[in-house]
Amino acid sequence: MNVFGFKFGRKTFKREIVINAESLETRVAVIENGKLEEFQVEHPTEERIVGGIYKGVIKNLEDGLQAAFVDIGLKKNAFLHYWDMIPEDAARLEAAEDITIRTMTKKRRYTSQEIAQMFPIGSEIVVQVTKGPISTKGPRVTANLSIPGRYLVMLPGSNLKGVSRKIEDEKERMRLKKVLARLPSPEGVGLIIRTAGMGAKQTSFVRDMRGLADVWNEISRGMRETPAPCCLYEELDLVERVVRDWLTEDIDRIVVDDPAKFESIKELASKISRRVRSRIQQYEGSVPIFEHFNLERQLENAFARKVMLKSGGYIIFEETEALISIDVNTGRHKGAQTQEDVIFEVNTEAAEEVARQLRLRNVGGLIVVDFIDMKQKKNRNAVYKTIKDALHRDKAKTNVLPISHLGLLEMTRQRVDEGVLSSMFVDCPYCKGKGSVKSPLSMSVEIQRQIVSLMRRFKQASENRKLQVVVHPTVLERLRKEDEVVLMELENKFAGYLSFRADPGRHVEDFEIRNAETSETLFTTVAKQGGEPSSRVVPS
Repeated sequence: MNVFGFKFGRKTFKREIVINAESLETRVAVIENGKLEEFQVEHPTEERIVGGIYKGVIKNLEDGLQAAFVDIGLKKNAFLHYWDMIPEDAARLEAAEDITIRTMTKKRRYTSQEIAQMFPIGSEIVVQVTKGPISTKGPRVTANLSIPGRYLVMLPGSNLKGVSRKIEDEKERMRLKKVLARLPSPEGVGLIIRTAGMGAKQTSFVRDMRGLADVWNEISRGMRETPAPCCLYEELDLVERVVRDWLTEDIDRIVVDDPAKFESIKELASKISRRVRSRIQQYEGSVPIFEHFNLERQLENAFARKVMLKSGGYIIFEETEALISIDVNTGRHKGAQTQEDVIFEVNTEAAEEVARQLRLRNVGGLIVVDFIDMKQKKNRNAVYKTIKDALHRDKAKTNVLPISHLGLLEMTRQRVDEGVLSSMFVDCPYCKGKGSVKSPLSMSVEIQRQIVSLMRRFKQASENRKLQVVVHPTVLERLRKEDEVVLMELENKFAGYLSFRADPGRHVEDFEIRNAETSETLFTTVAKQGGEPSSRVVPS
């Protein structure tokens, strides 16, 4: 027992899953040799949407968008493409885990009239959420249903049966196909063997099949008896999904800090095998589990805008509405013989880190990586191959184009839900995502303009010209140290008097000008909203 109250022994663990379960947040990290490789977070108080099966009502048909909007009982109606409204075997196989259609016939596109006849407004439809609500968009759904188990994926309404393409051993594929043929599956239900099924016994598949059949029977009963809109099936919570999807032979252990979750995981794992069950351990240390495994610092560095590389180079992440741009820089890199070698080394390291960052941040959509320009085509091809290989371990679907002569790599990554940053952070109340505020120099110029405007008005009216300016301390420091001479010239020019006071609670872009004798506000800025220019109140 070490000082943290946690048994380690002498064994070194190559690949581990660390679970931090709290009442308001559950975090799961996969680490390899102490380095963070995968990260997911879930808030138990929030409804799980993605993967859920709903009975909904068609609310609107938009022929221009070739889509229907379906009320499934959420705040926003779900978006359903016309071509996802009719279950098709090809679409189901494409949606199943690790399955890609290499050659398939072109999917039939139904006309608006056909869709309107089959699904008139007000009719009911059973759909599954494939993408959660992101920003102002509602969830995206499909009528092609799939229910994942430990070893199998069930495809209701299909006759497809297949084996994950990630199982490449032909002998094993043949064995699994024979197992699949003997499984007592319900009528009208397709089955896909997942990667986790490699090497599993037939009894394991039978047990998994029975569990999936029970789930489908419950869904079928809800389809018949429960009025729409309603939820028929909710995906497992994060911890249960970890056991189902991540607990494979290459995982050395799972460490969890919550006693209840520890017992729950042991019970779930016991259904897999006794050997797997022995890998689950409870953390009882006094130091928080993520701190103990040095994950808090790694997360802080991983989600920063600027991510440093071991070589001394760095990458910059910028997320916008349309795309994610990633810029690669050499920074303080040293060691290579020539400039081309330096650039190639930094780009290669950056390619691996970019793939890791995309998994950690769970970002998707269009992504553009601006690598440092490489003159040699072989180097561009090598960096391209590096990022392709690094993306193989990503569970989300990716499509990567070769690096252009300008050093740009374009790619897409499947976006199923909001990114980790979006779920953990909100926009800055000062800049509302703009990421910058006015400099002390800009504020000094703006303040001087308002002082001149007031001084001129008072000079014409022969009124008191004693003013007090209230500003943020950083702005006051600029006024005192660098602009004192300019302010004294203003006093002399308009025969006035200026005094300044710092207000630490004031926004750096806000200031107020008062009558120094009566404390009457003569000019003030209104609090900023969304980084837009503030309106100002000026006495007439």
